Amino acid sequence: MIETGRPQPRRRPGPGRLVRLSPVILTVVIASLAYATPPEMAFSRLLPAAPALAAAMWPVLPTVLLGTVCLLLMIGLGLVFPDLGTWWTAAGIIAVTVAAAYGSHARLQRERTLFQVRLVADAAQQVVLSPLPRRFGNVEIESLYLAAAAEASIGGDFYEVVDTPYGVRLLIGDVRGKGLPAVGAAAAIVNAFREAAYGEDDLVDVARRLDASSARYNAAFPPDGPMERFATALLAEIPHEGGRIRILNCGHPPPLILNRRELRVLEPASPSPLLSLAELIGEHYTVDTFDLAPGDLLLLYTDGIAEARSRNGEFFPLAAWMRRQPQTPPRELLTALHGDLLRYSRGRLDDDVAALAVRLGEG
Repeated sequence: MIETGRPQPRRRPGPGRLVRLSPVILTVVIASLAYATPPEMAFSRLLPAAPALAAAMWPVLPTVLLGTVCLLLMIGLGLVFPDLGTWWTAAGIIAVTVAAAYGSHARLQRERTLFQVRLVADAAQQVVLSPLPRRFGNVEIESLYLAAAAEASIGGDFYEVVDTPYGVRLLIGDVRGKGLPAVGAAAAIVNAFREAAYGEDDLVDVARRLDASSARYNAAFPPDGPMERFATALLAEIPHEGGRIRILNCGHPPPLILNRRELRVLEPASPSPLLSLAELIGEHYTVDTFDLAPGDLLLLYTDGIAEARSRNGEFFPLAAWMRRQPQTPPRELLTALHGDLLRYSRGRLDDDVAALAVRLGEG
């Protein structure tokens, strides 16, 4: 797996050094103006703003210390300018400093809680997205995962690859929703696939097992609100002898195959039901078969790639991008996709991204 794409615990973003020093800079500027201008201008009355600003980025103790410094500065200015109204402003500094200290404490508590929740979510998703071998017989495979922007919740993208008596079987999908419930639903689907891929000789039966597992999870952990929790998924099977690929598509973006700059979009003849919705709309599963020649590059991906946006709101042109790629190994293909996707979106993804790149070697 491309290491840069692994889900990493998100660190709490901190402001830059100059921003962190802004309360001190503000204090110096206000005190200087209060000393250098006539008392009637009363710049000293702005001193309570400094501890209030510090509460947004500093811990409690430094915030209180800055408030104390502002109070001492106000007393000193009162000695220089007796008619400055020192005690009213001093009382304001004390009141604002107390409120700022409480605000700083509450902010830090929320940040710690959010950070721990994100650590748990990231750890859970790393269990779902377990490392994959790079080769199954003559099939080369590479995987990619990119977390969305730091402020976005972790999503339910998932994938898995297993070598079975029926061939190399692949799964990729995306659970609707965000947060730990989506990760839990993804884990239920992936675990069901790991068992069913070995035990079922038909992809249709594998899909039924995944649908049943997804439905059981949703029954045990109902989604919030009236909307159903469902998942798109794509199952693929590459026989050990190669030459073709069988695909069952449950509402997922269609895979792409690149062969000597010729791009094929593997659209299903008839879409199969999304996972956990088969009982509502019927179990009409369709398996499509496509040619897969040695050297062909197969790309399976979640909609976070196709729906990545540039600054002007345009979607990432995945098909055009794929058509420009050389016949490279899967690792190099995903490395290029990783870099170009981040450049296109300027590093701000609205959704998590997962992808599998596959190349069939010579027999």
